[in-house]
Amino acid sequence: MIKHLLRLPLYCLGTLLAIGVIIILFGVSDHPDVQLGWTLGHEDILRARKILREGSKTSPDEIGTLVLSKEDLNLAANYLLNRYSKSAVEISLKANKLKFIVTATLPENPLGKYLNITIRLGNADDGPLPTVTKFKAGKLLLPSSIAAYLIDYGIRHSALNAYFLLATRQIQAVKIDPDKITVTYFSDLKTLIQARQLLSPEASTSAFNDYQKKLGEIVAGHDPKWRLSFADLLKPLFTLAYQRSDLNNAIDENKLAIIALNDYINKQETHRFLTSANASTPYYAAFMYKRSDLAQHFIGSATLTASMNGQVSKVVGEEKELSDADGGSGFSFVDLAADKAGTRFGELATASPEQARKFQKALSEIKGYNDIMPDPTDLPEHMNESEFKSRYGSTSSPAYQRLSQEIDERIAAIPLYKPD
Repeated sequence: MIKHLLRLPLYCLGTLLAIGVIIILFGVSDHPDVQLGWTLGHEDILRARKILREGSKTSPDEIGTLVLSKEDLNLAANYLLNRYSKSAVEISLKANKLKFIVTATLPENPLGKYLNITIRLGNADDGPLPTVTKFKAGKLLLPSSIAAYLIDYGIRHSALNAYFLLATRQIQAVKIDPDKITVTYFSDLKTLIQARQLLSPEASTSAFNDYQKKLGEIVAGHDPKWRLSFADLLKPLFTLAYQRSDLNNAIDENKLAIIALNDYINKQETHRFLTSANASTPYYAAFMYKRSDLAQHFIGSATLTASMNGQVSKVVGEEKELSDADGGSGFSFVDLAADKAGTRFGELATASPEQARKFQKALSEIKGYNDIMPDPTDLPEHMNESEFKSRYGSTSSPAYQRLSQEIDERIAAIPLYKPD
């Protein structure tokens, strides 16, 4: 009897593995169920900001509600999916059910290019939280109870578990209506602190401190009679990344180097970390092509791309320039070029372990900032809103797209960004 009981967990594990294999076999295909190539527009950016503001209005230890339309859900879900891989999701609301059709791009394999999953959620027996009512892998329909268990098991035994617990622990109820969902949640101070720690870059690790220390050494040794070149910061940090890395940690080291640079260049108040070892260490702006704003745009976009999403970085750059045209410093294709170059930089620095290592080595051998960004100073800038509309109309006009393409071609011509 004991012998049989001891075998039971093995039988259960074997069953789960078999079901997992079946899902992969039926769910993998050469054809995506959802069209890939999701693009984030300017209206999406505005709506995302509104959602974030609404979610932040609730004070700690208060009950809050968040109402999301089908468009909001699709925006948020596609944004999150594309932080990690080239994927897409189509969300629909029908008959008080929430339906997800998800297509994820897979690494090269003999089975197929895409994994297609369909999940439907509903409030069973008028419960406050929705449960899985339908699950399909390709054309294979699984019982909802088995699917729910597999999803829960997969989340709890992956890197998603911390995010899952943080989100679900505070949700009190989710009401699904034909045109929206209403989330009721309780926000306590402890959870807000945990969320900040989870979603913010880890700045207290010894590895990050090593990059901060290296920056401090560079700045401490800088001759104030000369401009501080962005390359004089970048090259030593990626030399350090190359020395610290192998294929297992190259991407993470590149992210730390980029984040450390951004903390110095774009957040002047954080230059205090440089003074921890030497209170007299000054702060100097970093320059590219005799302009400090180009270094700020470049590394800001690189950081956003490396830690989040290249598509988001691209649109945020355009959104910033359009905002500047409306009462700010004016629309600048010069700044936009720096944004685009930074986005490309962030993409390649974190594309794959092999690419990350090649990138480190190449950056440890650069001679100047022209090795990472073409000269943009001949491009139009300082255009107010009326002048921008008169010359280019909008970001979707042929005139704008031609100049945007020219900037892309200039960046692509830099050897660092050329394919192997």
